[in-house]
This record gives sequence, C-alpha cells and structure tokens, in this order.
Amino acid sequence: MPRFRPRQTIRLVDRLAHPGDSVRAVLWEDELLFPREIWERYTALQRQCLDQSSRLRLGRLLHRLTQHDYGVRESALAEMDLAAQLIRVGAAVTFLPESQAKTADLECRLGRDRFFVEVTAMVGSDRRRSQRAVSVDGTDEVPDQGALLIRRILARIRQKAKQLVDYVDPVVLSLSIPRAELEGIGRTRRGNFRLDLRVLAGSATMLLTKLRHLSAVLITLWDVESLPFGAATRLVNVEVHERSRRQTGHPRVRLLIRNPSAAMPLTERQRNSFDQLL
Repeated sequence: MPRFRPRQTIRLVDRLAHPGDSVRAVLWEDELLFPREIWERYTALQRQCLDQSSRLRLGRLLHRLTQHDYGVRESALAEMDLAAQLIRVGAAVTFLPESQAKTADLECRLGRDRFFVEVTAMVGSDRRRSQRAVSVDGTDEVPDQGALLIRRILARIRQKAKQLVDYVDPVVLSLSIPRAELEGIGRTRRGNFRLDLRVLAGSATMLLTKLRHLSAVLITLWDVESLPFGAATRLVNVEVHERSRRQTGHPRVRLLIRNPSAAMPLTERQRNSFDQLL
C-alpha cells in the first residue's frame, strides 16, 4: 500500500461515526483526501468484514489516516494493508474491538482453523539522539544502523509478546517498519543503510524460542538495502521475499519467521497462506 501524507484534516470526519451518513460523500467533498488505492482498500474491507466490530474499527482506522501523527497513520495503514492481504489469500478476517485489555487486532479463519494477528508499526522519534555504544577501550563509537534496527525489532517483539500470552490458538505478530524509521519523522533515508537479513532472522528465531506462545513473526521492511541472504545459511523456519527498489508502492523485504518452539505452531494451511502473502 503506498505511503502518503494527508492533504488536510477532514472537516466532517465526525460524520463517519453515524451509519446513516455517506462516507463516499464525506471523502469526495474534500477533493480526494486519500490516494485512490487506499480508498479502494477501505471499501473492499467494508464489503468483506460485515460484523459491527469490524465496521467500527474500520471507521476509526480511516479517521486515523487523517491525523498528522506519523505513528498513528502508519499503524492504521499497516493494519488495513495486512487485513486486505489476508483476505486475498483466503482468510475470513474480523477486526477485534479495541478495549483497555491488551488483545490482538485481527481474528482470522481458514476453514476451521483459527489464528490471531497483532499488527504494529515501528516509527522513530522526531530525532534519535545519543545512540552510542562504548567500546572495550572506552571510546565512543556510533553503532551500525542495521544493527540498531535489529535491536529495536527484537525489543518490540518482547514488548508485544507480553500482551498475547493468553491465546490458545496460533498467534502471529506483524511488524511494519516504514521509511525513515531510524532517523525519525521527516528524515527519509532511501536505501542508504544496509540490513543483514541473516542476522535478523537468526536473532529473532533465538528470541522466539523463549516466547512459546508466539507462533510466528511477520516483518515488513519498507526502505532497506539488504545484504545477501545466502541459500547455504537460510534457516528452515524463515521465508524471505525481496522486491526491486523500483516497486516503490510495496515493501522492499518481507520475512516470515516461524517459532520452532511454538506451543501452537501454524498449521500447514496457515503456513501456505502466509507464504502466498509474502
């Protein structure tokens, strides 16, 4: 799904909460606030997710796309994008209601098999400061950008895993890392740092063995230059898909890292569906 900046705040956004109002009319009164792809994705989800909980959640996600907060917009985009892709590969998707209790975002079914998905977007602060490591001889050195990103991904997995411990069905954690994440808002880096996918996959796998309630982690990277992921070192629990840098409307890299120690591993049908999603 293409990234964007909202052109202005919707003046009539409060009307979205009322079932009798026309969402299409509200959107087009302000000269197409969203790119056409996003509007089409939203309407497609509305057609597929007919329950009241999903309708309310979709309305709130659309509202969040009008906010100026970068993190709020990216989180909404990530959730809508993944839900639409899960539907495309054959899953029935329900948006779970928001509540004070920490729960997953999506409940999905493939036939009789049920699984849950928690979606999160990692965004940087306005400017990351003081990210320094102290070497053995006591001198300061700036860590590798890719290594910093891997640390943050692992920290987010640990953090999010805490809210998913009560599920008895397979649970997938989806992390979306948008452009300019390392530099913060407004400081876009277009491929000028490189990420070792082999190290990322290995580190995440080691962490997952300690988090048996997580079935898998789906990592979406929008703007990285990946180091070669050699076939000889590929882990059997990791699937990787890379796109050309010319495909700017799509993430550059997606990884599905299955937990080899999962208490509830993905079924074969679920694994096949996520492989198609990549």
